[in-house]
Amino acid sequence: MSILIMLLGISLCIALFFLVAFLWSVHGGQYDDQVTPAIRMLNDDDPPASKASKAVQNSKDSPNPENPEDPTA
Repeated sequence: MSILIMLLGISLCIALFFLVAFLWSVHGGQYDDQVTPAIRMLNDDDPPASKASKAVQNSKDSPNPENPEDPTA
């Protein structure tokens, strides 16, 4: 019978620990934004490498628009 009382006390301590952890995460803002994480994977943040490298190459090759005779813009 004493083992049941001990197991009941241990289980209540574990339940209290999880309750405190849950309340801490709610207070810390863990569950504030529920929409953005579902949409985040649909956003493409990085442009493809070929387009990015072409844009950098084109910007380096273009002359200075203020002084067309100066190619070192």
